[in-house]
Amino acid sequence: MAATSPIARPITGRFVLVTTIAFFAVVISVNMVMMRLAITTLPGTEVDSAYSASLAYQGEIVASRQQNERGWQVEAHIDRQPDGAAAVAIEARDHTGVPLRGLNFLARLERPTDRRADRAIEVTEAGPGNFHGRAEGVTAGQWDLVIEGDADGRRMFLSKNRIVLN
Repeated sequence: MAATSPIARPITGRFVLVTTIAFFAVVISVNMVMMRLAITTLPGTEVDSAYSASLAYQGEIVASRQQNERGWQVEAHIDRQPDGAAAVAIEARDHTGVPLRGLNFLARLERPTDRRADRAIEVTEAGPGNFHGRAEGVTAGQWDLVIEGDADGRRMFLSKNRIVLN
């Protein structure tokens, strides 16, 4: 008896159509998944409206000049605790070295890459010129420490520094 070899199926137009559609369906599906992931993980923009930011720019220049004229000496120290909390200590003095009183300081830890991870730090006055605050759930890595000091609802001080928390 002779061995029979399997008969090869001919490539038909229907087979080519089905494989082509299947190929492009896989490519389009993968592209849609990647596009969805890219859009949902996009951290956003630095400002919501470039026009509004440009209008406020002149006011920022004036506020910066006034802050420089005051000559305040504001120092901040921040530590990340093993439990994930971050403790910030702020020491504020005027140009003669006298501790500043009656200011409300606000502090924020901002992620340079993802605004959704930002953490507000509630700062309270611990004594003349000394302010302390704490934020929970702060992960290690690079952050921007933003400190604002205001008196009577008017911003008197602004500082933004890039820091690394371990």
